[in-house]
Amino acid sequence: MDGWLTFLSSEEPEDILALLERYPDFKGLYDHVYQICRNMENIMEIFSEELKMLDENTVQYMIDEMQETINNQKKMLLEQDNALVEKDTIIAEQDTALAEKNTVIAEQENKIIEMQKRLQELEELLKK
Repeated sequence: MDGWLTFLSSEEPEDILALLERYPDFKGLYDHVYQICRNMENIMEIFSEELKMLDENTVQYMIDEMQETINNQKKMLLEQDNALVEKDTIIAEQDTALAEKNTVIAEQENKIIEMQKRLQELEELLKK
């Protein structure tokens, strides 16, 4: 029991050597633990490489997402620009129509003024 407690609780080299002198059967277990630790270093290296790749992939994903957002915003701006051009065209057409109506109104006002003058002339002729 004492050997197992030392095996499970101590990492001190002196304790391990003393345990192996008293219980040589623990050597296989220590060899196994040592191999696991060595493997753990390799696993940690692989894990670190995977984390690095994950970080790179995350950065690329974020770049792709931002690019998609930019593309969508450009598309929306283009659509808005097109809508504004259409509205400007409609406004220009309405301005032209309004100018034509104003011209017609001005012509009619001039005719009315001429008719009023002619009417006054006729009234003056009738009075004579």
